[in-house]
Amino acid sequence: MSQPQLLDLTQLRVLPLAERNSLCRVEDILVDPDSPPRPCSDALVTAAKQAAADIVAARKRDATVMLIYGAHLLRNGAVLILERMMASGWVTHLATNGAGTIHDWEFAWLGRSTESVRDNVATGTFGTWDETGRSIHLALLSGSIREEGYGQALGRFIHEDGTTLPEPAELERAIRFELARPLTAARVDLLHAMRTHFIAAGRHDVPHRWKHASILAQAFRLGVPLSVHPGIGYDIISNHPMFNGAVIGRAGEVDFRLFGSAVERLDGGVVLSIGSAIMGPQVFEKSLSCVNNLRLQDGRPIVSGHTIHVVDLQDGGGWDWTQGEPPKTNPAYYLRFCKSFARMGGTMRYVQCDNLLFVQRVYHELRSLCGA
Repeated sequence: MSQPQLLDLTQLRVLPLAERNSLCRVEDILVDPDSPPRPCSDALVTAAKQAAADIVAARKRDATVMLIYGAHLLRNGAVLILERMMASGWVTHLATNGAGTIHDWEFAWLGRSTESVRDNVATGTFGTWDETGRSIHLALLSGSIREEGYGQALGRFIHEDGTTLPEPAELERAIRFELARPLTAARVDLLHAMRTHFIAAGRHDVPHRWKHASILAQAFRLGVPLSVHPGIGYDIISNHPMFNGAVIGRAGEVDFRLFGSAVERLDGGVVLSIGSAIMGPQVFEKSLSCVNNLRLQDGRPIVSGHTIHVVDLQDGGGWDWTQGEPPKTNPAYYLRFCKSFARMGGTMRYVQCDNLLFVQRVYHELRSLCGA
């Protein structure tokens, strides 16, 4: 039986991002941190107060406060609130998926993001936007030869309005004489991309006029670690001639290890999982296992005393998660964002809520508690 012919993504026709009918504009979504949150139930107020108190207690003991978020938190306009929380030291690590970074970059560069998946898949244009795929790959390629992860590389690219690439001869020389060094593969990928896609050495200026709307840029500016956990084929940067799974995977590997360093300091800390139904629980459970594995080898106790606040719009399957895990015969058992976090030790609290409203409430409660 003959081998199937692989799809040749280098032949994809890409279009200028400005031609896309983008559905969200920065000026329409950004929320003023000082604006009062919408009215909500007493239960939600109580949940936000508890989360804020847990965060304050965690920071007093210098423990991690990790915010894991899906793309909707960015698209709902929470970036200025998160910037305040980072600047105040209330959040010490952020983590998102690939979609969270794509909307982030598009907002920062164009001031607009989001497209109609239904309409654009039918016309073969979903995700085929030149500047998005090109710029994110360029950021990851240049960041990889500095041994940066996805979040740091793209955050730097946005904050510094582009990047500077070395001369091909310099890359060739380093590859030839440092063949066994860890950076060799990254240099080969960069050199190959420069030759294949006619990318010149030197400075590449990419102005980001809306970088204030970028969580990545603000985290980089403030020195707060932000890890990105992409999937190969999950994100629209796969729909581009420059698509390189090795580059994305290399950056994601660095960030998985960065995520683990935050989990290592999680004793008595806090995890806020805001609208991350799949990536958050999946990455967290593997990372926690790695940390516990290494601790036990060192004769140290496993991570404990942490609190996990899980927020999503769904009703939690109608199950009271304070009672533990439902049986397999209950549909709630298959809600990964609840079940996985419920298995991670510490205390897990589930809140059914709009993610922006929850973050607003927690931020205002933190200001009240800390007199900010």
